[in-house]
Amino acid sequence: MLPHSPMRANFGAQLYLYAKDVDMRRSFDGLQAIVQSEFMRDILQGDTFLFLNKRRDRIKILWWDGDGMAIFMKRLEAGTYQRPCMAADQVSLLMDRTEVELLLSGIELSSVKRRKRYQAETKSLTHSTATDHPNEDKNRS
Repeated sequence: MLPHSPMRANFGAQLYLYAKDVDMRRSFDGLQAIVQSEFMRDILQGDTFLFLNKRRDRIKILWWDGDGMAIFMKRLEAGTYQRPCMAADQVSLLMDRTEVELLLSGIELSSVKRRKRYQAETKSLTHSTATDHPNEDKNRS
């Protein structure tokens, strides 16, 4: 894997796989146009976008690297990438890092079974209310 790969950069970023085939002649501006028009996202927000060609033997990954856009491209010498099943009207698929690594490694995603893991609850730290901290006022006196 690349030292500054999109899977290791931007730990808070989302990873999106585009549902349609992409002409691999597209570069920064062409892929960014897809991000803006199809995903309705801004590349500067730190999300990572994956694009497959029609034959599925090439992949491009576009992300914001902090001071500019970066593209990772890979061409398979044999075999294809698997595009996960999506609804006909679906524009993209939100993936996690593990799914992207499996996709890049050639492992069929439908055959993978996830084992139960702990997932921390996410709380909003910006919207604290009195009910979130009922004893807070008592401790101040």
